[in-house]
Amino acid sequence: MSKSHRAKPSNQVRIIGGDWRGRKLQFPSIEGLRPTSDRVRETLFNWLSPDIAGAQCLDLYAGSGALGFEALSRGARSCCFIDKSKRVQAALTSSVKMLNCEDRASMILADSGSAITLDHSIDLVFLDPPFASHLLAGTLDWLLTSPSIHPDTLIYIEAPKGHELPACNLFVTKEKAAGEVISRLVGIS
Repeated sequence: MSKSHRAKPSNQVRIIGGDWRGRKLQFPSIEGLRPTSDRVRETLFNWLSPDIAGAQCLDLYAGSGALGFEALSRGARSCCFIDKSKRVQAALTSSVKMLNCEDRASMILADSGSAITLDHSIDLVFLDPPFASHLLAGTLDWLLTSPSIHPDTLIYIEAPKGHELPACNLFVTKEKAAGEVISRLVGIS
């Protein structure tokens, strides 16, 4: 086989830790949907290890659901997955059934860039919008005014390398660049 031959994407992402370690999640081929890499997820969940048990999570721009399912696998109490794509919603529903976590996972079909009303407090937010979308600032605007967010809420933000955080009431607790991605764990000031 020639070196120029490229394998087609598998549309699978593997859970890397916790109770569901090694389980594979399926996701649809949609432009802009790029699951967080294993390496970046490992770093993130090392950062979150003291905070993940019992956390109520919100996975905005859920896509493959890799971040939310990884959190559930590692002991989060619940995760609400939000995405505007019906195809993504169907794949997330299949993953919830496969992992038998209907009692810990909920889904909302909505645009994460618009204000969303939640009925409980959130301890941890995963915010990883499509890089070309420029939705991060607007999403943070509504998120930081949501009554579901409290002073101890942690927000994980994944963005293209070189991207600056919008001027808002956030402070960076952890930050790492890997390839063309910058990952930040931020708190609310």
